[in-house]
Amino acid sequence: MLKGTGIAMLGAATMLSGCMTGPSVGPVDVTRYHLGNPVAADSIMVEPLTGFAGASPEDKVYADAIGAELTRLGFAPVAGSPSAYVAAFSYTRTSRGHVRRESPVSIGFGAGGYSGGRRGGVGLGGGVSVPVGKGRSDEVIATELRVQLKRRSDMSVVWEGRAVTETAGNSPATQPRATADRLARALFKGFPGESGITITVK
Repeated sequence: MLKGTGIAMLGAATMLSGCMTGPSVGPVDVTRYHLGNPVAADSIMVEPLTGFAGASPEDKVYADAIGAELTRLGFAPVAGSPSAYVAAFSYTRTSRGHVRRESPVSIGFGAGGYSGGRRGGVGLGGGVSVPVGKGRSDEVIATELRVQLKRRSDMSVVWEGRAVTETAGNSPATQPRATADRLARALFKGFPGESGITITVK
């Protein structure tokens, strides 16, 4: 563990609150820690913190997303050792409650004017829009990705980061693969990033 990581990483994802009309994707809050030394791009193996024994299909989704970002940074992902670095990752998905999704259909009612009296009158008018249907409640899911870059020679951590976002509803943008890609892209944005500072990536 890097110096300073005993302090809790700050910055939780912004809650998707209130009423919405469709699936929602929140921004990504990112915190990185490192010692300020350059991390020279080299061969790297991407694996879950628990190793590949019994790895799930979702593990591979996150491994592929991380590997793609490391490749963009000049690293060379390899399928096994030996490699100069190891990128060990973990992820969690947690329910943060529900938000109400309004019905997308509404009906408008209008009222006509009225004029009365022999010498004049007063005009009255107005209208109201009424939603049709009760809508539904969507679960808000917070997804967190953590990655540690370790030097294989002594397994010392040279860089680590955490990214978290929230999604609600069901659409291609809220699926695990899209979420993994967004988290990995935000986590390695401006690599290595400023140590100990939380940024928000939209």
